[in-house]
Amino acid sequence: MAAMRADRLLSLLLLLQNRGRMTAPQLAAELEVSVRTVYRDIEALGAAGVPVCADRGPAGGYRLLDGYRTRLTGLTDAEAGSLFLAGMPGPARELGLGAVLTTAQLKLRAALPAELGEQAARVQERFHLDAPAWFRDAEPVPHLAAVARAVWEQRVLRARYRRWRGEVRRELRPLGLVLKGGIWYLVAAADGGTAETGAAVRTYRVSRFLEAEPSGGGFERPAGFDLAAYWTESSRRLEAALHQGTARLRLSPRGRKLLPMMFGAAGARALEAAGPPGGDGWVEVELAVESQAVAVGDLLRLGTEAEVLGPDGLRRAVAEAVAVLARRYAAVPS
Repeated sequence: MAAMRADRLLSLLLLLQNRGRMTAPQLAAELEVSVRTVYRDIEALGAAGVPVCADRGPAGGYRLLDGYRTRLTGLTDAEAGSLFLAGMPGPARELGLGAVLTTAQLKLRAALPAELGEQAARVQERFHLDAPAWFRDAEPVPHLAAVARAVWEQRVLRARYRRWRGEVRRELRPLGLVLKGGIWYLVAAADGGTAETGAAVRTYRVSRFLEAEPSGGGFERPAGFDLAAYWTESSRRLEAALHQGTARLRLSPRGRKLLPMMFGAAGARALEAAGPPGGDGWVEVELAVESQAVAVGDLLRLGTEAEVLGPDGLRRAVAEAVAVLARRYAAVPS
């Protein structure tokens, strides 16, 4: 508890040093504490000999005496590690590192020369990373902090996990976390497998953990395991497994614009390999698609801007779906 308060006092001091005059509510919001706690911390700084001045009135607040600067800017191990998440305050908060990251940034700013500190502030004001995809709220990940602790401390993770076929219990050796499109994934070896062979290395969606608790036991992290390389290869395998066939399409000029927006990299590759458009502006492409049932729904999103030419089974399935829609909308609603 004393260590936590010491960290908070240092954060308060660095806030006043870096930003100048701040009100008690502003300090409380930054430190995620109550205004009453800020008042107590200000008194504690004054008692420790830090010259904190209180300016009263509508434009008042707390500030340090002109010319006072602290040199207590050494980074702890946790603060130094958190700087790699400096562009992702939301994910850092989900990992339980929000306050640590804030303190690390304040220490870094305090240690920089004035001109570099101002430049860092301008970058922070002008650039922001928003990880989640459009029109989708971030998934609740109540066990992310525990999972991250197991990753960081290299401890076995005892977990209960929800799969589409039911729940399972696992003892996992967590090798790394990946944030993809606003979704957190854990890469871990399970049930006696080793990361050297890759035989039992799996990817787990963190939102599906129902229980997760680091155990007292540690494990030996394989020296040759490359998280980025594993993720790249795993993503490639997943894409190959999902794309089970190829659809031949005719696309209108507008359909050509919609294809990469709706089908991502697969749509972009289809357009790159397409021939020149015909006299009517339409172009034929070959698009990698998932199973027929999934492909029908996906292709119908293109509406009248596309025509499915083949395979024959897919064209018939799309035609049948369109016929059902036509009959449904031909009826007058009661």
